[in-house]
Amino acid sequence: MFVKFASDYTRYVLKGGTRFYAWMGLLAVLIGAMIYVYYLQNTEGLIVTGLTSQVHDGLYLANLVFLVGVAAGAVTIVFPAYVYHHEGMHKVTVLGEMLAVSAVIMVTMFVFAHMGRPERLWHMIPVIGIYSLSSMLGWDVLVLTGYLCLNFFVGFYFLYSKYRGVAVNKTIFMPLVYISIVWALSIHTVTAFLLAVNPARPMWFHSMMPIRFISTAFAAGPALIIIAFLIIRNNTKLWIEDSVISLLATIVTWCLGIALFLTLSEIVVELYARTEHANGLYYLMFGLHGLTALVPWFWSSVVLMVLSFGLLLMPSFRNDMARLPFVCVMAFVGIWIEKGMGLIVPGFIPSPIGEVTEYHPTFVEILMTLGIWAFGFFILTILLKGAIGVLLGEIRCGADATSRAAGAAAATAV
Repeated sequence: MFVKFASDYTRYVLKGGTRFYAWMGLLAVLIGAMIYVYYLQNTEGLIVTGLTSQVHDGLYLANLVFLVGVAAGAVTIVFPAYVYHHEGMHKVTVLGEMLAVSAVIMVTMFVFAHMGRPERLWHMIPVIGIYSLSSMLGWDVLVLTGYLCLNFFVGFYFLYSKYRGVAVNKTIFMPLVYISIVWALSIHTVTAFLLAVNPARPMWFHSMMPIRFISTAFAAGPALIIIAFLIIRNNTKLWIEDSVISLLATIVTWCLGIALFLTLSEIVVELYARTEHANGLYYLMFGLHGLTALVPWFWSSVVLMVLSFGLLLMPSFRNDMARLPFVCVMAFVGIWIEKGMGLIVPGFIPSPIGEVTEYHPTFVEILMTLGIWAFGFFILTILLKGAIGVLLGEIRCGADATSRAAGAAAATAV
């Protein structure tokens, strides 16, 4: 039966209209470019990147940290659906789980991109790897793998049950749902500890890092989900209720506000009585010794986050389904900058011995990053398209020839 489900699912997602094939074709081109630069990077070494001995984590780790937050943000759908029994959320919970699966896959790919020797990845595998549980990165890999497995199993078990027309076994299903809710918090907490336990990096070395990570995760994740939901609502037969999008917009608003408050608190504490430990933040905001490469990044992030927060506070914007996606894009991009170029890179500048070396991503890094994002959206498109087909009843067990033809026509229209 499961083989038949996989077969029906695959046939459905492979059929689509012109826009679908154009979208997937564009992603495929970027994926092909990613494969080429990955080959280049692994034959010539990390010398083709902008990473140096002083700044050895750049664009790759920045995207890794950000995407962990996007994956954790899926809990903003699961929690209201199963804990507060929000009916509208419950109908589309599986779509959030598909987003979490795609985001964790992208995180894994950024791990591979960042490793100069990918064949040594086994060192991070729990128990057998020499750096598995003694390294915070090993713990991060462990919780991310667990989160991927949880969301993959819960999501596809729900779809498989709906495909068969039977209810899920709540004895198995509900405990896994509650575990995934708690696990979502753990993945970004451990990722925050990955940075915060470095005493030689004053910009990261503080206990506020985990809550700062979680607040931005619960703003960026739902922002992306809102954009995806509005695209789905406008281009498929699956109707996502206004109450779902309004609740997610409210979550984005207040979590973004908390993130801005934490950022402001850090600025006041670090710069009020400026010491050498504040040089990383000072470099980020104003530059240091005439070097200002990250200053535009920081102020762009501040403008985008503050402006989007201000607009979301106004019901006329927050409840306007035509203008809301633009506000969500602003918040999403602002947080991406803040969690990436505004946090990872300045943690290395200046170095523990006072060296000030700027970081500039190379074309290889940019193309690799675009390719990984393209691969993630490729997977997400397939997962969401199939999930929508199951939710609409267009992929179901025992469908006759007429209903199969109608389902195929619907898939072509998507």
